[in-house]
Amino acid sequence: MSRPWVLMYHAVEPYDDDPHLACVSPARFRLQLRWLADRGLVGVSMRELRQRSAVGRARGLVGLTFDDAYAGFMEHVVPVLSDHGFSATVFAVAGRLGGINDWDDGPQRALLGARELIALAAGRMEVGSHGLSHTAMAGMPPEQLLRETVESRSVLKELVGASIDGFCYPYGSFDEAALVAVREAGYEYACAVSPGKWDSRYLIPRAYIGERDGAVRLSAKLVVHRLGLRSPPQTR
Repeated sequence: MSRPWVLMYHAVEPYDDDPHLACVSPARFRLQLRWLADRGLVGVSMRELRQRSAVGRARGLVGLTFDDAYAGFMEHVVPVLSDHGFSATVFAVAGRLGGINDWDDGPQRALLGARELIALAAGRMEVGSHGLSHTAMAGMPPEQLLRETVESRSVLKELVGASIDGFCYPYGSFDEAALVAVREAGYEYACAVSPGKWDSRYLIPRAYIGERDGAVRLSAKLVVHRLGLRSPPQTR
């Protein structure tokens, strides 16, 4: 592949209503990771992906990212990752730890708390920032950009006792000022959705993965990635 494939998940848990297509059932998630493993692909955190890419050893690696840090990650994601020897990056909303996704007009879901994030960071998982309040950053005033980038990084770094190297733009929303704020806040990289310029480490594109993504759709998305084409974005 010309560049690593990075997958974007949100919640993985049982659900009845999912108007924003932000949730994947545990059964479907297990099948998706088995699909990767059956093709010799290995899911890794963005930290590991970047480290391996820097020394030319990223062949067969797939970045696994989980936006919002939903509480179901501990029960429904970690065991499946462990079964396959995979790792992942969790992008947490620093000002909502242990709360709910109150920025969303869909079903309310619990978020990981401090204790869970500390445990994840102590293992193979990477914790990154998804901002302080999960607010769209395009057009955001400078002082608020500072809070969303600098303060969120400080909160998470103090909590988990490790460097917070990655940022993820809420809703995939960014502009030049947001990109500059992320870079100046000290992050090493940032994940977007479909930014266009995939060669920037502060605009890393990702493929949305949802409940409908079985073997056929995953194969199609992999082909799209290998051909360097763009998929329609999902920005939740």
